[in-house]
Parts: sequence; C-alpha cells; structure tokens
Amino acid sequence: MTATERSAQRAVDQGAALVTGAGTGIGAAITERLAAQGTDLVLVARDSARLEAAAAQLRAEHGVDVLTVPLDLSRQGAPAELAERLAEAGVEVGVLVNNAGAALVGTVGGADPARIRGLVDLNASAVAETTALFLPAMLARGNGAIVNIASTAAYAPAPYNAAYAASKAFVLSFTHALWHETRDTGVRVVAVSPGATETPMNPGSARGKRRPGQVADTVMAALRGRGPAVVDGRAFVFQTFVFSRLLPTRTAARITGSYFRKGALRKQS
Repeated sequence: MTATERSAQRAVDQGAALVTGAGTGIGAAITERLAAQGTDLVLVARDSARLEAAAAQLRAEHGVDVLTVPLDLSRQGAPAELAERLAEAGVEVGVLVNNAGAALVGTVGGADPARIRGLVDLNASAVAETTALFLPAMLARGNGAIVNIASTAAYAPAPYNAAYAASKAFVLSFTHALWHETRDTGVRVVAVSPGATETPMNPGSARGKRRPGQVADTVMAALRGRGPAVVDGRAFVFQTFVFSRLLPTRTAARITGSYFRKGALRKQS
C-alpha cells in the first residue's frame, strides 16, 4: 500500500465521513459502503425525514454513529452553517464526499433563471466552498480524503443540459487542480464521474444505466487509488475518452445535444 493509499484509509478509519446528497441514489449507496467499514457518518440533504430514516437503518445495520443535517446547500451561507454545526458538535471530518447535485434538462432560453442559478450554486459553488471549509483541517493533520462527484457530462458541452454539464466541468477542473495542490500533503483528492445512473435525478428506463451501488464501489476504489479522476463503468470510460480526446468539440456537442434533446422532449410530452 502506498503512502497515499494509507492516508486515504486512515481518513476512512479515523474521522467521520461527511456525505452530501446522502438521502437517495449514489449518496445513499456511498454511505452504506462507508458504514459497512465502521465509519461514522454525517448525512446532509434537504429531506429531513428521508435522512432520519436512512440514519436509523445505518445505525441498526452497522452500529455506527450517524449525525443528520437537513440543509439546502444551494442556499448562500449553507456550507459555512454546516461547518459551524459540525464544529459545535465536535465532529472531525476525515472524508468529505461532495455528492449533492441537480440537473435541469431543457433549453436555457426556456428555463427559469432562478433554477439555473440554484443548480450552479449547488453543483459547483457549494462543492468549492465546502471543500475550502474542511480541507485546512485535513492538511493540518496530514491525512484526509475528498471525493467530488462529477459526471461524464463534464467531458463535453451538453446542449439541452447546458448548465448541468458546465457545472460538472467546473467540478472536474477544480478537482484536478486541487489534486495537484495536495498531492504531497497526505490528503487524497479525486473526482468520480458517473454516467447515466438509476437515481431519482435520472428517471426513466434503466436500460444502459449503472446502479448506485456500482458507482459507490467505484468511489471506494478511487479512495484507494492515486489519480485525480476516475470514470465509473467501462462503457463510460470509453465514451469520455472519445468525447474528450478524439472528437471535435462541435461534434461532441451535437451528439450529447441529440441525447439530451430527447429527454427534454419527453418532459414536454
């Protein structure tokens, strides 16, 4: 095991894991994997009832301590409020998983501007602010781990899902840069990019989609790895390679736009 892998494992073993968007989907699957390893948890999401139900199940099945913080991280000041609550509770965060996110399929011209602003605030701004709030303590200890959930949409412009793809491109770029800043500090930083996954944010046919548990397994493997970014699923690894390395940006955008336009039309029908 390398020094980076040992540091990431210590982060899992020694501090609580803070998971945003923890009530359903990928976030819930990640909390299950962490709890199975005996890691205490902090669950953050907007739905307090769902959070409490998830926490009760994790406590009963794995015997871990679970703190729930119902919070809308897209709200200005919410990440700082979260950090203040955990400081008051004496919780030390060893692993931060920035998973909370939202999508908005459709044209920019036909969207509610406030919803676009809220999406960017949640998917990008809250990730950067939350990371900046909890990273200094990890650096001071010389160990910790930060996982930012990006998306395969980060690798190419996505007409009809423009704000989502752009916000995830921010997450991917931010994480790559942060990985370089922290690579010799003992703090593990990695972006994990799922493709289409069976989650409440991505309803419809399950055909071709990954399951949340599969993404969670990729996250746990990424924590033990060394690189700055991981794509979940072999098919999506190939897809992102083609879109980001082989195709001109205009061609990639035309392909992704065709895919998301179908989703936009389904919403209208």
